Amino acid sequence: MANVVVIGAQWGDEGKGKITDLLSRSAHVVVRYQGGVNAGHTVVVQDQTFKLHLIPSGILYPETECVIGGGTVIDPKTLITELDTLEKLGVSTNNLLISETAHVTMPYHRMIDQAEEERRGSKKIGTTRRGIGPTYADKSERIGIRMVDLMDSAALSEQLEWTIQYKNVVLEKLYGLEPLDPKAVIEEYVGYADRLRSHVIDSSLLIDHAIRERKNILFEGAQGTLLDLDHGTYPYVTSSNPVAGGACVGSGVGPTVIDRVIGVAKAYTTRVGEGPFPTELFGEMGNALCDRGAEFGTTTGRRRRCGWFDGVIGRYAVRINGIDCLAVTKLDVLDELEEINVCTAYRIDGELHRELPTSGRQFARCEPVYTTLPGWKQSTADCRSLDDLPKQALGYLKFLAELMEVPIAIVSLGASRDQTIIVEDPIHGPKRALLYENGSTPQVA
Repeated sequence: MANVVVIGAQWGDEGKGKITDLLSRSAHVVVRYQGGVNAGHTVVVQDQTFKLHLIPSGILYPETECVIGGGTVIDPKTLITELDTLEKLGVSTNNLLISETAHVTMPYHRMIDQAEEERRGSKKIGTTRRGIGPTYADKSERIGIRMVDLMDSAALSEQLEWTIQYKNVVLEKLYGLEPLDPKAVIEEYVGYADRLRSHVIDSSLLIDHAIRERKNILFEGAQGTLLDLDHGTYPYVTSSNPVAGGACVGSGVGPTVIDRVIGVAKAYTTRVGEGPFPTELFGEMGNALCDRGAEFGTTTGRRRRCGWFDGVIGRYAVRINGIDCLAVTKLDVLDELEEINVCTAYRIDGELHRELPTSGRQFARCEPVYTTLPGWKQSTADCRSLDDLPKQALGYLKFLAELMEVPIAIVSLGASRDQTIIVEDPIHGPKRALLYENGSTPQVA
């Protein structure tokens, strides 16, 4: 038995969907523990592409129970569309289970998110405008609607009559928007409840039973470490906790049940939305990485900003999450490069820093310190073992492992399931982990 948390070790979009899909074949239960429809996971199986937002990637395995945990926020309209899309593609959703305590995104949440982002102007955060932040805000303000409330039409009507009146004042007076009709909203959401009712359960209890039965459980995070509300590059963050610790809170389990944490990182770095990005590349090189990596958001279609691998945020992610092995994705995107830079430290006003600054103002002034490594100038797409890799590609991976002081367990070389080198199965125990040599850290230039 192994209970494993899969987290993003950068700013999200690291390829967690593929890694979760791969590991789900060994899992009995897959739990999505935070975030909302602002997340997007793309999984490619043979010639078919699946774009998932709320539903865990394990849904593609018919025997796997997939749980949307209480730490998530659910837009029922989007969820139902996702369910219908999967069913049309021949994927059964009978094993999808939804926590009673997950909060529900309402129309006013989306309206406020969009209006507030517009109002910020040049200070905008870069949200997906899907209402995620306002839903979490209502949760904290203790006026939110939970799935258990959605299932009770009388309770839902009572709560929404008051809440929509309150939100209409905000919509009209603060943002100049048209008010919502409470009866229309209630009728719409009662319809959603009827469609989702058979999926809604006490998910914490189900997970506890799975733990007692010694089943393999995979906890799937959305977004990435640097977007964490408490530990990310604030204020350019999401409204929940994607870090490994969030798996316990968002799933309703204790920390003692977690056996391993696998961090997913691209072989380079991307970021979508606003905020500082020290290793960002502009011009021809930035465009080349974006085009070769198909760096467009699954949820929004926004073009991702691309840059060199950032070892400073990588080491930070290892520390904050307790990562004990890595999955490095999209190594193949670097195949055509003569040289590859890796950021090993920052300079702030001429002073060397090896750790991520907590101040957003300081982070915005960070200048990357690079180590340049040779490229391999040949395709890695068909490599299926470490021995298949070009010498320079293997050297690059070892450099990253040494820099982050953690072994690499999985290397992804394309979007498909089979384009993967599995050095170590984090659920079924070690095979031959690619370790950093002598436990040493590369010298900073």
